[in-house]
Amino acid sequence: MAGLFKWFLQVASVTKFGLLSIPQRRGSALASVIGIAGVVAVLVSVLSMATGFRQTMSGTIPPDAVIVLRNGADSEMVSGLSRPETRLIADAPGLVRGSDGPLASAELFVIVDLPKRSTGTDVNVPMRGVERAAFQVRDKLKMVEGRAFEFGKNEVIVGTAAASQFAGMQVGGKIKVGREQWPIVGVFSANGAAAESEVWTDATMLQGAFNRGDSFQAVYGKLATPGAFNQFKDSLTTNPQLDVKVERQADFNESQSAAMTKMIDTLGILIAGLMAVGAVFGALNTMYNAVSARTREIATLRALGFGRGSVVVSVMIESLALALIGGLIGAALAYLFFNGHRTSTMNFQSFSQVSFAFAVTPALLVKGITWAAIIGVVGGIFPAVRAARLPIASALREL
Repeated sequence: MAGLFKWFLQVASVTKFGLLSIPQRRGSALASVIGIAGVVAVLVSVLSMATGFRQTMSGTIPPDAVIVLRNGADSEMVSGLSRPETRLIADAPGLVRGSDGPLASAELFVIVDLPKRSTGTDVNVPMRGVERAAFQVRDKLKMVEGRAFEFGKNEVIVGTAAASQFAGMQVGGKIKVGREQWPIVGVFSANGAAAESEVWTDATMLQGAFNRGDSFQAVYGKLATPGAFNQFKDSLTTNPQLDVKVERQADFNESQSAAMTKMIDTLGILIAGLMAVGAVFGALNTMYNAVSARTREIATLRALGFGRGSVVVSVMIESLALALIGGLIGAALAYLFFNGHRTSTMNFQSFSQVSFAFAVTPALLVKGITWAAIIGVVGGIFPAVRAARLPIASALREL
C-alpha cells in the first residue's frame, strides 16, 4: 500500500511539473487543442444533422399512430388504395371510434414545386390531401396562425417548417396547385414532426387538381391503445379483399429516414476521421516537443528515484488534458452554433424536401469528447514511452 501511494505521489509530482511548463510551449499546445476542437466540432455538428432528421421523421410519433399502404410499397409515392379499400381499413377493429366514426384518414400525397427561401430555386415540397379525421389522428397538430382550411374549397394550410424554409408561404399568400393558385389560410405545428414540412388540403379537392379520380395512397389511423396494433394488423392482412401492409407510423417514418441518416452518419465519421488523423499528428508533435523541452527535468527525476511508469503516466495525463480541453471547446462550439439550427434537405424515399432542426444531444457531446480523449491517448503514448526510455546519464550531461 505504501509503495502504491508513493507511486501516485511520483505521478502527481511529474504531472504537475509538466502542466506548469505548458505556457512555455503554448504555441504547439494551442495548435493541438485547436486541431482537436475542430475534429469534435465537425463530428458533433454533422452527426447532429442526422439526429435532427431522425427525430423529425420518427421521434415525435406516438405508438398508437399507424399507417396502411399497398403491400410491397416502400413509400407513399408508390402506394395506391381505392375508396372501397380505405373504407374497409377504417372499419377494421382496433381503431379509436369517435362520434363521427373511426379515427382514420385516407390521404393523397403529391409533390409541388415551390421556391426555397434561401436560394430562390424551385424544390419538391410535399402536399397532402387529408380527410376530416386527420386532425384527430394527429392530435398534436395545432393551428398557430390563421385558420384550418374548409373542406370542399381550394384552400391550404402549411406547416411551420415549410413556412420558414420556402418562399411565399405566409397566410394570405398563394401556391400553384395544378393550373390554379390556391390561397394559404393557416399555419400549423405538429410537435416537430415531418408533417410540419408539408402543405395540407382537402383530399377530394387535391384528387381533382391532379386527376387522381377517387384514389388514395395511404390510410393514417389512431389505435384505441398501442397494444391493439396486432389486432388491427391481423384483421387487414388476413382480409382477402385487401392486399395491404400495416406499420406503426414511427417505424414507417424511421425506415423513410434510414437512407439519409446513414449517408450523413457515414459522411460525418469519414470527415472527422480524416481530421482526427491530422489532430493525432498534432498531438504527437506537441508531446514530443514537451518531452524534448523537459529532457533534463525528466532525467533528474529519474536519477532521484522516480520510476519509468510515473513518467509514462504523467506524459499521458498531460496529453489527455490538452485533448479534453480541445474536446470541450469543440463540443461547446457545435452546441452554440448548430443546436436548433433549421434547414431542409431531400428525403430520398419521397423525393421531397423535409425541414428539420440540428439536434446536438448529450449523447453526441459525449461521443465527441470520447473521440478527443482517444486522440489524446494515441497522441501521447509514443512520446510517453520515449520520455521513459531517456538515458539518464546522457540526459544529465545537458545540465
